[in-house]
Amino acid sequence: MNILLIMTDQHRADALGCCGNKSIETPNLDWIASQGTVFHRAYTPCPSCIPARACLITGMTPWNVGILGMGRGQGPMGTGFAHTLPGELSAAGYHSQGIGKMHFFPQRTLNGFHHTVLDESGRSEDRNFVSDYVQWFEKNKTGDYGIIDHGLDWNSWMARPYHAPEFLHPTFWTASESIKFLKQRDPVKPFFLKMSFERPHSPYDPPSYYYDLYKDREVPKPYIGDWDQIHHVANASSPVTWRGERNELETMRARRAYYGSITFIDQQIGRVLMYLQNENLMKSTMIIFTSDHGDMLGDHYLWRKTYAYEGSAGIPLIIRLPGSGNGLQKECYQPVAIQDIMPTVLEAAELPVPDTVDGLSLLPLMSGNFTNWREYVHGEHSTCYDEIQEMQFLTDGKMKYIWFPRTGAEQLFNLMSDPGECDDLHEQTAYQSELAKWRSRLIKELEPRNAGLTQDDKLVCQAGKGPIVSPHYSKDSGTA
Repeated sequence: MNILLIMTDQHRADALGCCGNKSIETPNLDWIASQGTVFHRAYTPCPSCIPARACLITGMTPWNVGILGMGRGQGPMGTGFAHTLPGELSAAGYHSQGIGKMHFFPQRTLNGFHHTVLDESGRSEDRNFVSDYVQWFEKNKTGDYGIIDHGLDWNSWMARPYHAPEFLHPTFWTASESIKFLKQRDPVKPFFLKMSFERPHSPYDPPSYYYDLYKDREVPKPYIGDWDQIHHVANASSPVTWRGERNELETMRARRAYYGSITFIDQQIGRVLMYLQNENLMKSTMIIFTSDHGDMLGDHYLWRKTYAYEGSAGIPLIIRLPGSGNGLQKECYQPVAIQDIMPTVLEAAELPVPDTVDGLSLLPLMSGNFTNWREYVHGEHSTCYDEIQEMQFLTDGKMKYIWFPRTGAEQLFNLMSDPGECDDLHEQTAYQSELAKWRSRLIKELEPRNAGLTQDDKLVCQAGKGPIVSPHYSKDSGTA
């Protein structure tokens, strides 16, 4: 069995046709979904790039992997993992390759891959590091311009068409390098390819065709609730603001360009799928599609990620097994998380799952066996943009509970009736028993840490205290 793991960056769970979005065009991913299982309640346990990707390749929770976010007291994903998904597959005889964004440190760290070909956006964290994409871009560009000479920052809410020819876009490059690997791989070994796109993460800069595709199209407007005036701030003038209201024209331009970026990715995925079809490899290849986290896109006056809300913490997840897919569940509404991917792949490949793995194989859910499945997913993120944004959350895909450690505030949402989380229920009398139930669950999750987050069956506000750091993280080495 070959394994193709397709990953996008900052891709909302609701931004796929197969997830019910009538405004977006994702025909290739919808096709894969029709042959596999769509997980409608998939979450990232830590909604920013480094911790989410660490959880993916180790199958571990943020606490056990040692990285609780991208902020105070935290650090990059290092090299000290006892077991990784590419490492286990490589040891079992797979030819493993990582292409695109890995977000490792040091940046040329393999973490079990035989080889990586990197697009790291503007990151150059190692001395003398230049990504493979940047080197290729400089060699093949057709004029005197750089990779972001369109004037958009890597975390900007601004949007415009790509400034260079389409073939130079990192999305195109990632697909081309993936096809190149498939052509040049060891033909006597099964392959494991992680094809990791840098977009639709900002800058929102699809090529003109895809930008124009949504230029006059109706796309969903941001969710605005009865509680989010706290983020309706006057300091939203920065091109990289993490919160605050932009005018409707600017906000909808960003959302349309974001959709254009996703459709462009989908068509580049289509190039890879066509190659697999032409080489008669589709029937022997397991395909997983997911993302590390979402993008708020102005929901509740918030931008980027790191939040517990659906736009940030919800991720797309599609799994297609080799063969026809007959007898599998087409849709799954059980709560699942990104750390479940590693044990799922290993079990499908008939390989042992290391004891270090916290995730659960999704194969039983795909076969319709929901017995003894987890009741909820737990997620968290350390202080990054501001202390008020640090959070802990629990959700079963029906209800969501959020606790803000630095302020002590709580929120409760009914996702079934309020998928946009516009109506905060935590103060409503009718929901006090529900609130207490979820609060008790979070206390039970956090008590074993002995990190000062709980005391006497209560959550302890962290205002004025230092950052929470997992004991599994080594500050000196930068490794977990």
